[in-house]
Amino acid sequence: MTDESGEDFRLAYAPGVTPAKWAGVWAERLPDVPLTLVTAPTPEALALLRGGGADAAFVRLPIDREGLSAIPLYVETTVVMVPKDHAVAAADEVTLADLAEEEIFHPLDDTIEWASRPGQPAFTRPATTAEAVEMVAAGTGLLLVPQSLARLHHRKDLTYRPVTDAPQSQVALAWPTDATTDLVEDFIGIVRGRTVNSSRGRTPAASAAPQEKQARRQPPKPAQNRAGRRAAPTSRKKKGHRPR
Repeated sequence: MTDESGEDFRLAYAPGVTPAKWAGVWAERLPDVPLTLVTAPTPEALALLRGGGADAAFVRLPIDREGLSAIPLYVETTVVMVPKDHAVAAADEVTLADLAEEEIFHPLDDTIEWASRPGQPAFTRPATTAEAVEMVAAGTGLLLVPQSLARLHHRKDLTYRPVTDAPQSQVALAWPTDATTDLVEDFIGIVRGRTVNSSRGRTPAASAAPQEKQARRQPPKPAQNRAGRRAAPTSRKKKGHRPR
């Protein structure tokens, strides 16, 4: 399968999302269509989709779906990032009540939708999650993020613990509804785990050849002897008949 337009497939993805697995499958199935990856926070990824700068994007919900289609994929565990010598680091997991007296950073690019912010407000709102991580390392507060972002911003002096009752972030694949091209359908199939021969893909497996179908319907030919004649049917002995 080739891209007749000669263009590549442009995929944006939010920080922390790792598209390597799907990109590998794409390279196997569509080797003639280059896959261009662009890291973009969800707001920027949505702008790329609406402006034609990307064909599809991995984003974090919720989003404004006007003009877009989206498939929710998976939910991310929410964790709290703390210095390694913080008391929270001694626990395997914590609750929001455990953090009630802690100063919590709420960066402007926060990916978690809060009904009410946890803990105590920190002295400032960092512009980005990366800046908030630096402030956590300085010992001025804590930060709650999806686990993938904690891994992305890993530091030797920080650790993280799951927050069992915190809201969670959900990752979805989004694309412009009016630009659901064949290549977009191909990528949707890859993300959903469809095989190459899936009946829902745009390249379903070819049906059996007509000759093969016809051969299966034909009854087997009767056996022939060496002279090419049909072998005479074997006579059956009648019950009760004795040979002379």
